[in-house]
Amino acid sequence: MKTEEIKSRLHEGIENIDDADFLLAIKELIERKYNSLDTGKISDIQMKRIKESDKQIEKGDFLSDEQANKIIDKWLEE
Repeated sequence: MKTEEIKSRLHEGIENIDDADFLLAIKELIERKYNSLDTGKISDIQMKRIKESDKQIEKGDFLSDEQANKIIDKWLEE
């Protein structure tokens, strides 16, 4: 089934549904998908932190995934 046909059937189906709870569930699903596509805005503080992180990475000042996991495991033991 092609996308346009799916959309058409969904539109038709939604028009025929009178169950408010069901319609709200569909609305929530659509909003979650739509909002996940919204990239949002980055604040000045966030941008500053990103630039600082980039500088640290360029200097080699970071942990490998394995190193970070070891530190986390140690914290969880405490």
